[in-house]
Amino acid sequence: MKSKVSNVRLAALLAIFMGAATGATAQNNSKGLPPTSIPTFSTDDVARTGFFYAGGKYVGAPGKEVMDGAEYVEVMVPKKIRHPYPIVMFHGAGQTGTDWLQTPDGRAGWAYLFLKQGYTIYMVDYPARGRSAYVPEVDGNLTIRTAPNLEQIFTDIGRQGNWPNAKKFTEWPGDGPNKGKMGDPIFDNFAKTQVQFLAGGKQAQLNLDAHVALLDMIGTPVILLTHSQGGEFGWQVADARPKLVKAIITAEPAGPPIKGVNIAKIAYNENPNLVWGVTSLPLHYDPPVNDPAELQPVLEEKSEGPDVVPCYLQKEPAHKLVNLKDIPVLDVSGEASYHRIFDSCIAKWLNQAGVKTEFVKMEDAGLTGNDHQMMMDKNSDAIAKYFMSWLDKHVR
Repeated sequence: MKSKVSNVRLAALLAIFMGAATGATAQNNSKGLPPTSIPTFSTDDVARTGFFYAGGKYVGAPGKEVMDGAEYVEVMVPKKIRHPYPIVMFHGAGQTGTDWLQTPDGRAGWAYLFLKQGYTIYMVDYPARGRSAYVPEVDGNLTIRTAPNLEQIFTDIGRQGNWPNAKKFTEWPGDGPNKGKMGDPIFDNFAKTQVQFLAGGKQAQLNLDAHVALLDMIGTPVILLTHSQGGEFGWQVADARPKLVKAIITAEPAGPPIKGVNIAKIAYNENPNLVWGVTSLPLHYDPPVNDPAELQPVLEEKSEGPDVVPCYLQKEPAHKLVNLKDIPVLDVSGEASYHRIFDSCIAKWLNQAGVKTEFVKMEDAGLTGNDHQMMMDKNSDAIAKYFMSWLDKHVR
């Protein structure tokens, strides 16, 4: 009898002890979790991840060599690869690969959306940017955007934008009277992702060398997904390695060709811009071009409408971009973006040069109210799905 009572008491004590231990473990686990103010999301679709550096070379006097020109690359592999061509993402000016990872309001970024569909993803930080080394005496001077400038051209353009379609902006995340402005938590999160970047033309050559090294390392054809400044770098590496680029999706690529634009006046200024048509560096044209002046750019007689500039095109017969002619291109433009003033000009230049380029005003695809930073907008998931549907049709 005593034995049975002892066993019952022992079982009860063990239950109390195990319950206390379980409770303590749960409490410890909850203490180890990030607070709800720190956004997190599931990475269940990631099978493998890592990082590496592409390109780079030693510079400096003997005994003082440093590595310059290498770019940080992050790679993520899905649990089930459904597409044979990885996606390589090139970000915009003043930004890094974090653009693709997470939105300022804490949602999963485009990288995870494409990964979920079975694409392997590569994201870079350009040389001299973000997690890639910057060598001051070699790479040149840096600049950074101010917060008021970010408000005016990216986040608060409905109130501050000085171009006609800015009032159509509806998709920046958040709410309240301070939405899109300094002091709003979502804007502040966005501003913290903006970093210093090279002023002048050195970035283009650094990127070309690093991007060629990256594609050579991957070794199989890829899909390029580029944004803004990254658009120029996509054309450059595709021209250098045409057999390693299967398709290009570009969200408001750097433009327009030949000269810069005053967006408030909707008129060209005298500043040279992308003098090789879609890049600042030479491309392979046929007949060959040794000097960009040989492209003989001429301005269209009139623009498509009152709120856009006429485009510079080549004087006919046009030189052809022979290395890009077999690569399908999707070029999209946000309804409210300042890029709309000149966005169609890149696509026109490419098509005239023999590159099959589909130019889409996003509102025509049912995606309304977007600005230049569309990967961060409220409808960013829908935009990514549109890109995926285009790939399904154009990349076999």
